[in-house]
Amino acid sequence: MKEIVKKPVITEKATRLGEKGQYVFEVNPNSNKIEIKKSIEKLFEVNVTSIRTVRIKGKIKSRITRRGLIKGKTPLKKKAYVTLKAGQTIDIVSGAQGT
Repeated sequence: MKEIVKKPVITEKATRLGEKGQYVFEVNPNSNKIEIKKSIEKLFEVNVTSIRTVRIKGKIKSRITRRGLIKGKTPLKKKAYVTLKAGQTIDIVSGAQGT
């Protein structure tokens, strides 16, 4: 089985949304909303009310070296904005606060 939820996204916007009961996760670009919902409910034992997904295109990057111009591309990413049932929370950064 493929890994659906890769990691939580921890940014200023994501922490503001966390106060409203919405959480942001980076997910597998080939997964759909139904698979994401089942995975989140299984991992964190919560009830998901809605999911919004965003596909972020890869950027073209280039740099100049002694050998000349090197061009490349960053990979495609997909984020899922997950809204939980009222009163439920996910403690994402619990381990990071202790250090």
